[in-house]
Amino acid sequence: MWDMIASCRFAATRLTQLRCKIGLLALAIVCAAQVDVAARESKDWIVLKNCRLISNPANDGDSFHASAGAREYIFRLYMVDAPETDEMNPARLVEQAKYFAITVPQAIEVGLAAKEFTRAKLSEPFTVFTRMSDAMGRSKLERFYAFVQTKDGDLGEELVRNGLARNYGFKAVPPGLRNSRPELEKLQQFEDEAKQEKIGGWGVDAGRLNVHAQKAPFSVFVAEKMARSQASPWVNSFSRNSAVPGFRPSSTTVGPVDVKKSHAKEKIELGRIDINTATEKELKMIPGVGSVMASRIIAARPFRSANDLKKVNGIGDKKYAKIRPYFH
Repeated sequence: MWDMIASCRFAATRLTQLRCKIGLLALAIVCAAQVDVAARESKDWIVLKNCRLISNPANDGDSFHASAGAREYIFRLYMVDAPETDEMNPARLVEQAKYFAITVPQAIEVGLAAKEFTRAKLSEPFTVFTRMSDAMGRSKLERFYAFVQTKDGDLGEELVRNGLARNYGFKAVPPGLRNSRPELEKLQQFEDEAKQEKIGGWGVDAGRLNVHAQKAPFSVFVAEKMARSQASPWVNSFSRNSAVPGFRPSSTTVGPVDVKKSHAKEKIELGRIDINTATEKELKMIPGVGSVMASRIIAARPFRSANDLKKVNGIGDKKYAKIRPYFH
């Protein structure tokens, strides 16, 4: 009897020890995976030039497969969110539909339009700025957050300005900036303009889903002294550049993303500006109108005519008399 009891106790002890070893092994595997991901993340921006879109059924407006040299990656845009293109994630789709004040089927239409918009914009070689930060995803291939530059500027801004994505998502400080606030403000401005113009997701009920906005001053992030950069030790096609001072917005970047602003006003003819369609850049060309006032004018749209400028907060009789002649 005692031998049987001793044998049972020994077996129980061994089983407990085995379970502990299995647990420790599983923990070690998880930790190793986390360390591997952390090791891939870069403190500096990694620049991948001449990237090309890879056709894949999983591509959508804000996430897509791309090649950089001989390697394939999945990139997910920072700070913007385009609607889903199917019903695989119903909870997220419902949230997106609610945000645009449309139905779920309409949200899918917007997602498909965003997918086509991104496909067209990435039909030519583009540049990716990434820190290899894990964006997760359902694919076996790792997905990384990134800013993507097309020939027209930042892809995320283009999507938002055309009403095909919302100002929402994982935040990051863009190359050359000290914090993310200027970019968030610019995205919000673009979203407000798209909403006022009823285009993209904001204009589905009005039949304006595929109506695009006029070309806007999108941000352009550029890498300086590329010839001096060295290849990354883990991906030959990568070039590593410090965010400061290795990056800065180009001279074509305008709006709140500007690092340095000129105090000189560009000249503009009287009676040239349309009160309901003028961009922030055009409004700021008017003497006496700065970023704050331009934003207020844009937010107050639509106007019946430029005579309604007095309704804008901060425009009194003197200000009105000074700026009214510039509008037709």
